[in-house]
Amino acid sequence: MKTSNALVLILVLLYINTSTEWPTHTVCKEDNLEIHYKSCDPQQDFAFSIDRCSDITTHTFNIRGAIVLRHSIKELYVKVDLIINGKTVLTYSETLCEPGHSKLIFCGKKKGEHLYYEGPVTLGFKEIPQGDYTISAKLTNEDHVTVACADFTVKNYLDYY
Repeated sequence: MKTSNALVLILVLLYINTSTEWPTHTVCKEDNLEIHYKSCDPQQDFAFSIDRCSDITTHTFNIRGAIVLRHSIKELYVKVDLIINGKTVLTYSETLCEPGHSKLIFCGKKKGEHLYYEGPVTLGFKEIPQGDYTISAKLTNEDHVTVACADFTVKNYLDYY
């Protein structure tokens, strides 16, 4: 009996190690706007949500996000790509954490700590571009190691006029 339990455990661990794709999660879905995401880090998924899609078109809206850190954050960098029809059309990058200057409350967190944020976010724009596209976001630390990454699929058919 112990041999069969050990065999099952080994098979589960092998399956987990060979699996390189996380499920697609729904951030929000309303009549004319859908946002989904999938972690692009083969070793870690994370949780992210907002209350309603329509909240995004306001200047500030509330989000919830959680992750267990696999790497410490002394410095943190974000790179975001807007991808349309498989081609990157816009790239944005910014330093979020660095010694003596931190824009986020979780700068300085250590490996193994649980990060949870619930609160307001301001994107700086009121309209989401219409169409189907992907937003690829990647957070890396001072060692250029991925802290978190995701590909967001946006389907927007809202008419702002």
